[in-house]
Amino acid sequence: MKAAVFHKPGDISVDNVEDPKILHPEDIILKVTTTAICGSDLHIYDGFVPQLRDEVLGHEFMGIVEETGAQVKHVKKGDRVVVPFTIACGSCFFCQQGYHPSCMHSNPEHYGPEGDLLKGKGGGMFGYTDLYGGYNGGQAEYVRVPFANVGPKIIPDELTDDQVVFLTDIFPTGWSAAKWGKVKGGDTVVIFGSGPVGLMAQKAAWLNGAERVIAIDPLEYRRAKARDVNKVETLDPNEDDLMEKIYSMTKGRGADVAIDAVGMEASRTFLEKVKTVINAEKGTSKVIEMCTQAVRRNGIVSVVGVYASPYDNFPIHRIFDKGLIMQFGQAQTHMYIDQCFELVRSGKVTLDDIITHRLPLSKASEAYDMFKHKTDDCVKVVLKPEMDR
Repeated sequence: MKAAVFHKPGDISVDNVEDPKILHPEDIILKVTTTAICGSDLHIYDGFVPQLRDEVLGHEFMGIVEETGAQVKHVKKGDRVVVPFTIACGSCFFCQQGYHPSCMHSNPEHYGPEGDLLKGKGGGMFGYTDLYGGYNGGQAEYVRVPFANVGPKIIPDELTDDQVVFLTDIFPTGWSAAKWGKVKGGDTVVIFGSGPVGLMAQKAAWLNGAERVIAIDPLEYRRAKARDVNKVETLDPNEDDLMEKIYSMTKGRGADVAIDAVGMEASRTFLEKVKTVINAEKGTSKVIEMCTQAVRRNGIVSVVGVYASPYDNFPIHRIFDKGLIMQFGQAQTHMYIDQCFELVRSGKVTLDDIITHRLPLSKASEAYDMFKHKTDDCVKVVLKPEMDR
């Protein structure tokens, strides 16, 4: 089969690789119909998250069940399903409490309580390095899905792939951001980032009752997309008076909730890059710092942007002084996928309006380059293996 294979930072090619096989009686083999490139894929592509061997990337995908293991009862051959990006057994201590990203059984080689850089990681994820299970991802014609009695969500025929594929990750991630922020009626929510996750967090904030949503992004074309599809107010973070503008828009208090939908790969100045080299940091924590500034006292900072290293000068003084509540982590996709699906099915939310590019799988290398460098006003790329067939 053909698949998008990571070889080393900056090097992804579409190669012929071995077809996946059933390895466990709860596995299924999925024929991929739609997959997408996520900002988190760039963490591997850019070398922020280490991967030493070749791996098929992609954790946002859906398709048709091609083959099932002997113990699979939840789905059958021919079912059309969306697959959550985190891999969960459904029965361990954490899965039973709804914390599926912390599954104790899906990442046996690197799982542990430590949460360190290279050991003691959480549960498995598709196409996200050996540290998270070494599973091949879904940017391929076929993919093996373990624990298939737990994860896959059956999709009715009347909904198109593009309408539902983002139930795999970015919409539940945006939804998690709003839920962790306890967004409620009357709140003002400031969201850093208008990439795919930021756009979904904006949708989730409105759906949870926000009175005002302010989106912050350095690129005008992404701010324009946010205004167009989500009817939010937008600001440029490069403006010198950014915080004063936020305070003036919030009665001098700051936002009720601040959401970090950017993570460690925020844009940096030359001096900021030098600092990270000196401190042996991966990327920057500047967006978390801006969130702590933008939110009001006793407000909530919700972080769904990915961070992969410790950071010097973490603003703990401000967090303490302002009495902030903070929550970080991988999205609780398994917990929220049914709720998110109903929002799509009922027409209360539209997800495919963020797609800017639809390409065949064979163009994955070019798509990564475009997505990384933000050329051609690229916001979100979906790849269609069937366009090559």
